[in-house]
Amino acid sequence: MKIEELDELDYYEINLEQNNLSGETEPQVIEHNITTGEVGERLDKVLVALCPELSRAHLQRLIEEEKLTVNGKPISKSGYKLRPNDKLWLIIPPAVPLAHLSPEEIPLDIVYEDGDVIVINKPAGMVVHPAPGHYSGTLVNALLYHVPNLNINGNQRPGIVHRLDKDTSGLLVAAKHDVALGNLIEQMKNRETTKVYLTLLEGNLQPPAGIVDAPIGRDHLQRKQMDVVVRGKPARTHYKVLQYLTQHTYVEARLETGRTHQIRVHFAHLNHPVVGDTIYGRRKPTLSLKRQFLHAHRLGFKLPSSGEYREFEAPLPPDLQHALEEAQTVA
Repeated sequence: MKIEELDELDYYEINLEQNNLSGETEPQVIEHNITTGEVGERLDKVLVALCPELSRAHLQRLIEEEKLTVNGKPISKSGYKLRPNDKLWLIIPPAVPLAHLSPEEIPLDIVYEDGDVIVINKPAGMVVHPAPGHYSGTLVNALLYHVPNLNINGNQRPGIVHRLDKDTSGLLVAAKHDVALGNLIEQMKNRETTKVYLTLLEGNLQPPAGIVDAPIGRDHLQRKQMDVVVRGKPARTHYKVLQYLTQHTYVEARLETGRTHQIRVHFAHLNHPVVGDTIYGRRKPTLSLKRQFLHAHRLGFKLPSSGEYREFEAPLPPDLQHALEEAQTVA
């Protein structure tokens, strides 16, 4: 499976590896003799206590790669019940350098920041993570400069919890370390986060509120595009009309799932594509907008450190505000 074919959660479940940016060049070795109070406990529970800086997914990967031995023998079951006199030996491999990546002094519109996370209002035109043809000028390059001690798994997407398309503006949260990353991913898996977008659609969408429940998968003919397909992954988008215009509909859309291009695909499936979306909509935009009208307006999640639920908002950027005003004057 290629990276570009993965949804945001698929990617991070597969790639929560031991790579980090800590600069370590030698493996870290942890030896631990099981105490009386740990006898009968699950192996994974004890490992989490021993290595609080590592996520459960990271530890599970180390177990699968036989980096953990109990009494000198590799063990594959994280649910193994510990016995008296058991001795654990865990090897944490050294950091693997991130190819093609370097910190870049790129201004960031920071909405919120603490020791665990950073919430950024991403401008349209900025690529989130490096890819062929985009190894510089990305949000990841900017993060590496802003957080020089970023200690997170590698694979060219350090800290990025969810993605926004290059031409989609708005809020995005990044984690500063492995534990915060795992915490945020668990929230997304459990649907405890809030992601609300503002979009302008072609035509008159009816009814004024509803749920688009249609599975999304790779388009069978255009492999770089997504589509509503029978055997796709479950995808649900809640929407509410904010304003009916003569030729357009201004909509608030809330994601229940996080499939690639979900909002764009779902509304195109209803024959009301996003204005300016030349991939899933009209080849020639009906307004003077130079990109798709899609803005991540509100983002909510529980802060990893305290568990406090917080919501953040980013107003429409000037180009989308201008396009909305233009749509209001179309006869």
